[in-house]
Amino acid sequence: MRLKISQRPEVFFEMFLESASNLRAAAELMKDLVEDFHEVDIKASRVRDREHEGDEITHSIIKRLNTTFVTPMDREDIYLLASAMDDVLDALEAAADLFVLHRIEQPLPEMKAQVDVLLKAAEQTEQAFRTLSRMDREGLEPYWIEINSLENEGDRMYRRAVADLFSGDYKAMDVLKWKDVIENLEEAIDGLENVANLIESIVLKHA
Repeated sequence: MRLKISQRPEVFFEMFLESASNLRAAAELMKDLVEDFHEVDIKASRVRDREHEGDEITHSIIKRLNTTFVTPMDREDIYLLASAMDDVLDALEAAADLFVLHRIEQPLPEMKAQVDVLLKAAEQTEQAFRTLSRMDREGLEPYWIEINSLENEGDRMYRRAVADLFSGDYKAMDVLKWKDVIENLEEAIDGLENVANLIESIVLKHA
C-alpha cells in the first residue's frame, strides 16, 4: 500500500465535521423518536441509517489515514477521535433499537431529558469540529467546558433514573427494559465527553 504525500491534510478535518454533522442528525432523530412516540420502528431505522453512515465515514477516515503520509495531527489521535465518534453513534443506535426490541410503550421522562442533553452535546461537538483546524485553544475551551457540564448533568440524571427504577414501584421486567435504554443513552453522553477530552488533548499539543 503506497502512502500518498500529495493529499490535502485538511481533508481529515472535513471528514470529522461530516462525522459530527451525521451524529447531530442522529441525535435529532432520537429526539423526534422520544418526543413523538409513533411509528417507533421506522424512526429507529432512521437512527440506524445514521449509524451506518457513521460507520462509512469512520472507515473512510481510517482508510485515508493508512494511505496518507502527512497528517494534520498525530496519527494515533486521528484514529482515537474517529473511533470515539463511532462509539457514540453505536450507543445511540442501540438505544433506539431497544425501544423496538423491548416493545417499550412510552419513553420515561428521564429518557427524554437524557436525549435533550445528548442533542445539546452533539450540537456543541459539531460546532467544535467546524473550528478544530485552527487549533485555537481560546476558541475551543468553552466547548469542552460546556461538554463537561452537560456530561455531569447527564450523570445526575442517570443516577436519579436508576434509583427511581429500583424504588419498588415498577415491575421487574419493565425495570430491566428501561434500564437498558437509559444505560445506552448515558453511554452516548459519556462518549461525547470522551470526544471533548480528545479534542482538548489534541489542541493543547498544538498550542
